[in-house]
Amino acid sequence: MKRKRYSWLTDIHLEFLRDKNGVGFVEELATLELDGLFLTGDISNAGRLEFHLRLFEDIYQTPVYFVLGNHDYYGGSVESVRRMVRELCGRCKWLHWLPTSGIVEISSNTCLIGHGSWADGRLGDYDTSRVLLNDYVQIQNFVKAGKIGRLALLNSFGDQAAAYFEDILPEALKHYQHVIVLTHVPPFKKSCWHEGEISADDWLPHFSCKAVGDVLRKLMSASPDRRTTVLCGHTHSSGQVTILPNLTVKTGGAEYGSPAIQEILEIN
Repeated sequence: MKRKRYSWLTDIHLEFLRDKNGVGFVEELATLELDGLFLTGDISNAGRLEFHLRLFEDIYQTPVYFVLGNHDYYGGSVESVRRMVRELCGRCKWLHWLPTSGIVEISSNTCLIGHGSWADGRLGDYDTSRVLLNDYVQIQNFVKAGKIGRLALLNSFGDQAAAYFEDILPEALKHYQHVIVLTHVPPFKKSCWHEGEISADDWLPHFSCKAVGDVLRKLMSASPDRRTTVLCGHTHSSGQVTILPNLTVKTGGAEYGSPAIQEILEIN
């Protein structure tokens, strides 16, 4: 049986490109003639996200499986952006937002699931961290929550993602030997890379999701005959770590203004 080939991209930030360059980037991807594309968030910002997703629908014309990242909500609210994406994908042939797509079969023994997740403030030292992400002034939910309500909101978004995976991953593991998980935020401290090193305690609360990591570790520990590969981004620094013998996390690197393919995945 012929292997299927998918490109994995993350943190492409097309809002930093001129429109003609964004079009050119998607046109270049289309020339590769792969079976599809995995995209792990930070595609654009709220004001430009629909335009950039439509480039893939109109030009790439091959399945695009994606999750959203924090930057995709800049200039909007979490609810409004997700509503737009849900409605857009409902009208499109090639765009598949994984939280609403459920379990996607890639081959007879491999499937795909995904959720963008969110940094949940639980790893590292949130209380002493002086890091102030643009999220907190660019996303309406965080502006409304303010500094006092910020940690509770981070916890809540992380818990929502964890609950999603706790519900869907067991079902995927029942039917497939290998599950590929797309998410934006690294789910473990050891997968939160910064220039070849693990992120420091002041950055970890804003760049990792402990709640999702705990769920993945628990479920894969209970399924030693199954395998999960997690693809994520967010940190703009690449790295790979084996959390369990059957649980590997790959974190993609990125540079603003220079979108690139992380890897061509070959799947039996």
